[in-house]
Amino acid sequence: MIDGGEAIRKLALNLARYTGLAPLARPFVGGIGAILMLHRVTAAPEKPNSVNRHLNIAPAFLDRLIADMKARGYTFVSLDEAIERIDAGGKGGQFATITADDAYRDNMTEALPVLEKHGTPITIYVAPGLIDGAADLWWDVVEDIVDTSSRLTLKTAGGSTVIDCSTPGRKIQAVARLNAWLTVEVAEQQQGAALRELARSNGYEFGSGRACALMNWDELRAMAAHKLVTIGAHTVNHRNLKRLSEADARHEIGDVRRILAEKLGEEPRHLAYPYGYASAVGCREVGFARDAGYASAVTTRHGVLRAEHAGFPHALPRISVNGRYQSVAHIRTMLSGITTPLANAGKMVVTI
Repeated sequence: MIDGGEAIRKLALNLARYTGLAPLARPFVGGIGAILMLHRVTAAPEKPNSVNRHLNIAPAFLDRLIADMKARGYTFVSLDEAIERIDAGGKGGQFATITADDAYRDNMTEALPVLEKHGTPITIYVAPGLIDGAADLWWDVVEDIVDTSSRLTLKTAGGSTVIDCSTPGRKIQAVARLNAWLTVEVAEQQQGAALRELARSNGYEFGSGRACALMNWDELRAMAAHKLVTIGAHTVNHRNLKRLSEADARHEIGDVRRILAEKLGEEPRHLAYPYGYASAVGCREVGFARDAGYASAVTTRHGVLRAEHAGFPHALPRISVNGRYQSVAHIRTMLSGITTPLANAGKMVVTI
């Protein structure tokens, strides 16, 4: 429920809701609970028309969603308790837990007041490389490079290509082309260097864009001390794990626990795989997470939780709460469980 085909998915969501199928299906396919996935939560995004605007929801929407889910019988719990409830087969009624990837600063400044209002826990997954600047929020940098250009030159092994960025439509196409280049054609470990060379060769001053959107270590320490907040791991450098060697993937998954313990005073018990889709995490990576000693690991596969997930704690699905589906009615339909098999080729128990 994340990539492409947005209009078709919204049509399916509306059909399920208006025909009454979703509420009818919920008792049968709604499962025992859900893990919600957030990224940014702000009422004032720096670039409201950004290609990446789907990563953002408004705090007011988060407020309405939590209130609606509570009214419909969901209990919001910490991720630790969610794992306990999965292990117990969902006894105690339907539950939900909220997670947020990447540690955006607005999770603290704008989401946390909403969570405090409702007494709702959250797990924030942190990649130390992003916080320290060793790794980049490359999807933002790509968009900034394109936004400041009417045309740019992309140098690849096959030669140089001029990319037209002269209109809003062309900019969208340019971002898509550069995203594909960085995530498919460029080796994962070379992504940062390639991004900096792209910026340099097109006259973009790296780091000249908007201020860092992520929390710093002092802010993360304050968040880690908050009674509603759990800090989880998002690997060391937010790499696509499937594109790494075994040694590098194990480093990303395992060494982040030590780094976060040194920075924040406690080892994380929970992991979120970067990207989380099929081309970024599979059986190998799930095994690495298990070997590293995590109590749980989450993907971005769309799905509700079922009792059977007790056997798959390192391959848990989530419901993405994002700007594309910023509607309580849409999330209600997703939580009914009816969209889980639609998004997963008929599978009810979504793992990897």
